[in-house]
Amino acid sequence: MRPALLALLIAAGCASGNGAVVKGAGPDDLLKLRDGPGLDHKIIIGLPDGTRLTRGACVTRAGKVWCRVSLTDRPNVSGYVAAEYLAHR
Repeated sequence: MRPALLALLIAAGCASGNGAVVKGAGPDDLLKLRDGPGLDHKIIIGLPDGTRLTRGACVTRAGKVWCRVSLTDRPNVSGYVAAEYLAHR
């Protein structure tokens, strides 16, 4: 599948207010919650697989889709994560 089409399909699934869960970070790694959409933004916290999130709007930066999220159990903790590590819950 072409990268542009894949990015469009991921972004289409990023409707605001949807519940999501971190999936695919791996057993020995954490998904980085960043203060902006991109690898050049500061890391706020690492999120293990299974972390429950509330997903906001998504944007594409440098060919990668980033979604605004907040922790379901701590909504005041929010930032951006790579959409490829989110699954619907």
